[in-house]
Amino acid sequence: MKQQANLIRAGQVIEHDGRRWTVLKQQIISPGKGGAFIQVDMRDLKTGNKTNERWRTADTVERLMTEEKEYTYSYQDGTNLVLMDPETFEQALIPADILGEQLPFLQDNMTVIVDLVEGDPVAMHLPAMVTLQIVEADPVTKGQTATSSYKPAKLSNGVKTMVPPFIETGERIVVRTDDSTYVERAKG
Repeated sequence: MKQQANLIRAGQVIEHDGRRWTVLKQQIISPGKGGAFIQVDMRDLKTGNKTNERWRTADTVERLMTEEKEYTYSYQDGTNLVLMDPETFEQALIPADILGEQLPFLQDNMTVIVDLVEGDPVAMHLPAMVTLQIVEADPVTKGQTATSSYKPAKLSNGVKTMVPPFIETGERIVVRTDDSTYVERAKG
């Protein structure tokens, strides 16, 4: 399906130079002189190589339609993630690097959404938030108030994040999977 270049968004899959690319990010640039253009960072679906491309906003690109399918994460086998189709119980192998920086947030039996283009996995989406335990948190500095800055903490999956001063080691918190930011204390 043809679409104008200025409508490209992160997460879309496009065909360019005979290859399939997943869009990582895009930016519309309006120089002081001349027409605006769009700069797109993208990754080749087959090789994993990244590149960036520029198009004039009026140019058209070929957008591939993706199909979303729900899977349950089972385990990691080397460089692949083993997912199970909850309807047919068939297993699917998907490269672990498809998740990028979100990989540490993947948990056993987590329901994930995989974007497929003609049966090939092109992207994987985790739930927006997960609950994790704090394994290491700096102590509260005397005189530090709740409205002051956040302090560093380490989560049970090894990811470092910033938490409010009242959060202590051993507590469970809710964290965003896209940028590993603190949301709230876990309830219950």
